[in-house]
Amino acid sequence: MRRLQTGRGSSMRITLTWKRHCCAAGASILLIALPLTGLLVGCPPAPIEIGDWHDLHAIRDNLGGSYVLMNDLDSTTAGYTELAGLGANQGRGWEPIGTSDAPFSGSFDGQGYQIRDLFINRPDQDYVGLFGDISWVRHIDNVGVIENAGVVNADVTGGSCVGALVGHNGGIVSNSYSTGSVTGDERVGGLVGWNQHTVRNSYSVASVTGNREVGGLVGETWYQGGVVSNSYSRGSVTGSSRVGGLAGWNRGVLGNSYSTASVTGDERVGGLVGYNTGTVSNSFWDRTISGMEESDGGTGRSTKEMRDIRTFTNTAAAGLDEPWNMSAVAASETDATSIWNVVDGQAYPFLSWQSVG
Repeated sequence: MRRLQTGRGSSMRITLTWKRHCCAAGASILLIALPLTGLLVGCPPAPIEIGDWHDLHAIRDNLGGSYVLMNDLDSTTAGYTELAGLGANQGRGWEPIGTSDAPFSGSFDGQGYQIRDLFINRPDQDYVGLFGDISWVRHIDNVGVIENAGVVNADVTGGSCVGALVGHNGGIVSNSYSTGSVTGDERVGGLVGWNQHTVRNSYSVASVTGNREVGGLVGETWYQGGVVSNSYSRGSVTGSSRVGGLAGWNRGVLGNSYSTASVTGDERVGGLVGYNTGTVSNSFWDRTISGMEESDGGTGRSTKEMRDIRTFTNTAAAGLDEPWNMSAVAASETDATSIWNVVDGQAYPFLSWQSVG
């Protein structure tokens, strides 16, 4: 950063030449009208790089910061044993980033890298996940954002609002995914436990177990701004009441999503949604794999139909008001111009940012 000085009331012409590596893609430069007495020329602060578990843990010291993951983290990465392993914190494992009193309000870009082997054992604690709480949207500049993040082989246990990636989401989760197991009491989801804002272009193949509001992707989506779009779940879901393959209780807006998760529950159980008091559109579940003939929202299809592009693009078919943004691709190929890809007739649809379906 350097300051250009001029005399009082004077004016000057400045030509700014962009230099590679000066500013990150999408960064903005503020130009101040002249005359002026001083001008600051420079770039916004660079995101903080996360290279090990110590770096990840330090996010809680600056919850409004901007972060980027620089490599995979797993059980062999520095800091795992004392921060995220079986013996960490007297057997309680990872301490979630952000609480209801001090939520995460910054940005985290996983850059496609994975956070593996996360262990959390906090059955008496609410807001549990890699991130415990992402700030609820009160002002647009306080939105917490998590994108391009993968939590793989997670073992997460909590009380209420439990997810592998986020316990409570009041911000934006996009292009993210989870695998492993998630266990809790209520509002338990494979990726997000309680969603009060946006989950989009994401998926989970986790095994999810809970009591109430249990879903393969999200446990509960809230009625004030809660949205789930262009997402899917596989894996398994087990609970008591309000249990769904994708969402246990949808009180918000759910669209262009599907589930192939196996589902088991006692009451208000559905292949896609267990209990719906919101809006569900253009969404499907696999009746065969889920073991469910019913859902409180969405349309059930056979496994063969779930692998057929016409199910998602032919608006003459039942349950589809608008075609999905989907392209047919050859095996091991992707088409990034569409949100969804499918190897027609051979596999379920997958998100185009995934390397494989």
